[in-house]
Formats: sequence, C-alpha cells, structure tokens
Amino acid sequence: MSATGVELFDITIIGGGPAGLFAAFYAGMRRMRTKIIDSLDKLGGQLVALYPEKFIYDAPGYPAVLARTLAHELIRQAIQYDPTIVLGEKMQRLVRAGEGEWHVETDAAVHRTRTVLIAIGGGAFTPKRLPVIGADRFEGRGLYYFVDDLQQFRNQHILVIGGGDSAVDWALNLLRVTHRVTLVHRRDQFRAHEDSVEKLRASPVQVYAFHELRAVDGRDRLETATIFDNRSGQETTLAVDAVLVNIGFTSSYGALRDWGLQLDAGGIVVNSRMETNLPGVFAAGDITAYPGKLKLIATGFGEAAIAVNHAKALIDPGSSVFPGHSTTIVPKQRNAARGRGEV
Repeated sequence: MSATGVELFDITIIGGGPAGLFAAFYAGMRRMRTKIIDSLDKLGGQLVALYPEKFIYDAPGYPAVLARTLAHELIRQAIQYDPTIVLGEKMQRLVRAGEGEWHVETDAAVHRTRTVLIAIGGGAFTPKRLPVIGADRFEGRGLYYFVDDLQQFRNQHILVIGGGDSAVDWALNLLRVTHRVTLVHRRDQFRAHEDSVEKLRASPVQVYAFHELRAVDGRDRLETATIFDNRSGQETTLAVDAVLVNIGFTSSYGALRDWGLQLDAGGIVVNSRMETNLPGVFAAGDITAYPGKLKLIATGFGEAAIAVNHAKALIDPGSSVFPGHSTTIVPKQRNAARGRGEV
C-alpha cells in the first residue's frame, strides 16, 4: 500500500479509549491536525466493549458514572475539533518515512503522520474462560463474561464469580435490577477497592468465601451451578438463572511487539514527557510503563495531555509546551471563530 497523496496529519492517535479521546480533544485545542484510529467499530474502548453497564467511581467530576455515559461524554468532548476518525482497522506496522514523518500501516490503509500517540489501553483483551464442566455449552445461554444490557438480569438469581474490582462492582450493580445476587470467591480476601468491599459486606449479596465453581448444568439454558468449599471439598448446588464470570483477562500487544518500541512487563517504556524510544512516538494510558505508574483512567488523562503538548512542541518548536489554561485558550479560539463567521 502506498501513502503517496495521503494527507499528512500532525498527530495520529492509535486507540479510541479514554486516554485516546482526551488526547484528541487536547490536540484539537492545540490546533493540531488530528486522526484517531481504532480496531473496534466504535469509539470508547473498553468502556463500551467490555463493561458499558458498569459504574465507574474514579473518573474526575463524577461520583459515579456508567461506563457508556463516560464514553459518550469523552467522545462528545473529543469531536469538538473535528478529528478524522478511522474505525475497524487493525494496526500492522509503524514505519519511519523520513525525518519528521511516520507511516501507520493498518490492514486497510497507510496513514501519514508527523507524530504518533499510542493509547491502546492494555492491548487486545480476551476474558479468561472457566475451566469447569458445562462452561462452553452454556456460554451466551446463561453464562456470561460481558454485560451489554443489565436489564436482561432483572429479577433473576445471578451468581458472580471472582474477587476483584469487576466481580465486586458487578455484584453491587446487579442489585439495581435484582435482589438475588450470590458471589463466590476462592479466598476470604478481596482484591477490590476497600470501599467497594465494605459496601459488598453491608449489602444483601450472599458471599461464599473459600468457594469455587465446579460445574454448571441445565437443559436449553443454564439452570444450576455447583460450587465447592476448597477447604473441605463439600459441594453445594444452587438454582441460578445466570453466572457472570470475572476471573480476569489475558491481553496481547499484537503487532506492537514488532514496532521497535522498548517494552517491559508493564507496557511501553516512556519518559516524563511520555516519549517512547522512537522519535516522535508517544504513549499514554494503561499501555505506558514508568516508575510509579498507576493504571487508572485519571492518570491516563494527564499522560495524554503531557504527550500531546510535547508532540506539539516537537513539530512546532516555536510553540510552548504549556499553552496556558483552557479557561483562557478556548474562549480566545471561540472569539476568533466568531470573527471569521464560523460560529
């Protein structure tokens, strides 16, 4: 594929999740010609692909917000400056095309850009499957790894498997549509946030600590789940309408490993400017690795702003890394647009 004649962008953001969307907004505010590329068929990243009905509690400005709502607001913010959006294309290669230019090659096109910002979260996620009897048979018919619509569980008895944030959050969120929620965890200590665990213990959710799932059964749909005490081996069979599995994900960086980036166990190694080892290539969000890194949406926003500002200074050395506060920048831009008759 040839990039001849293809428009040259100032920054191309790989990933349409929270960090990528905020980066697109900030790049627009810096008057950068911006493109977003994502392999999914819609923007929002994991917020819409993995847990749209889950509440997010650590997004600034929201005491609690549905993941799909947060994604909607981030998208609305990002498109203010009309970035070019490319969906459904899988990244294949990142090629240096001379001084100050990169080619992002996907399975469908070649995209020319002066700088690149990689914001792909933890990579491609696949849920860990249950190694129990009957699991494959009932997947999608009573056994679920994702929740697209919470209403499908209204007034049902739901069994939640896991002890991390996702499991505890789902157990609590399900109480919005049903009062019959049971949680099974192989230990009595949870990996979830302390506040969530306290809410769980104070809720009507029935918790089976030191228990694991042994088998699921039913006719056309899942009807029963057999759990066992991992200390004594004693089994209990529960009549349930659905089992929601939250035992973790496996992630893959895919073609990213062949791009010449410095990687470690945490992701792409970056410095304090969010620069990778490749000139003009930045990273932000959960994919980044540096001392003290916290994989939170909140930190991803800050990293996105840092990366964009340094990318701007790289392609326009006369500009300042710190452009000033948005309370000053945005009103000036809007006044200038009114003067040009654009608004």
